[in-house]
Amino acid sequence: MERRSFLGALTCASLSALSEGAFTEFAKVQNTPQAGTDSTNQTAFETAQVEVSGNTVFLRRYGKGPAILLVHGFPRTSLMWRFLAPKLAANHTVICVDLRAYGRSGIPASTDNHFPYSKRAMAKELVDVMDKLGFPTFTLIGHDRGGRVSYRLALDHPKNVQRLAVFDVIPIFEAWNRSDARFAQTYWPWILLSQKASLPESYLLGAPRAVFDNPFGHGSFGTEILDEYVSTYRDPARIHGICEEYRAAATIDVEHDRADKAASWRIECPMLHLWAEGGPLDSFYAKDGGPLGIWRQWAPRAQGQSMKGGHFFPEENPDDTAVLVKQFLSV
Repeated sequence: MERRSFLGALTCASLSALSEGAFTEFAKVQNTPQAGTDSTNQTAFETAQVEVSGNTVFLRRYGKGPAILLVHGFPRTSLMWRFLAPKLAANHTVICVDLRAYGRSGIPASTDNHFPYSKRAMAKELVDVMDKLGFPTFTLIGHDRGGRVSYRLALDHPKNVQRLAVFDVIPIFEAWNRSDARFAQTYWPWILLSQKASLPESYLLGAPRAVFDNPFGHGSFGTEILDEYVSTYRDPARIHGICEEYRAAATIDVEHDRADKAASWRIECPMLHLWAEGGPLDSFYAKDGGPLGIWRQWAPRAQGQSMKGGHFFPEENPDDTAVLVKQFLSV
């Protein structure tokens, strides 16, 4: 779907009266004057800005019923779920958020230790968002960086997560412990964007479209969707926030993971891991039993398989992704 049809729908009507939970009590949840219909299957969505802990989180909401929270990764926004979310919304409320610094969400100031962009801080923010929306418990699905925020949320807030799905990532601690030249050449954002300011910020700001001309950015969408994604990388403050998250992933996030692994802290809820067929996770970790072998050290109930569609299979192959997610939800 082109950005013209999807994003244009956002302004087609005023946001209708909201129902359920905090969508009827928005003292601190500000409705945006936007609503629309996803033209893939005519599923309506609403948008909102949720104020939590000194930040504002933008979201898209589909459907009604038990909640599913979808968390995007680099270099996308909540727009990446535009095909998958409607397929899950027949009997669920599907909330798609922009992570801090991405898209239309706020950009909190960082600190010397990068904690405001740690997965721990970002996870707590999402728990607060869901609580304000009236969903203290929910199914959690994250891709790429959003997958890492999601597993951290499940570790730190286990009572809030009913089921966890993580797409095409392994834990940060495990990835760095297995890093080598092949890792550095493949996962270039880990290496480049974690450098001290303002080197990576200068690269991203100087060539914002370049990030989408490689396997970790490329997609089959048209220029309209690309322009929406690239808009994040034209804002120096947003670029700095994104780099701060990568710096956190090379420092404080590793320490949080290391402490949990040393304490044998586990994700006890059911977990689904899907990864790109033929991608790095499909070949890099064979001696560890593949990505599932690694994840089962952290989540004993992990299950999963590889998926066609590359790193961004939820966006490129939403039909097969939806089938497996629905199966996971029904067990």
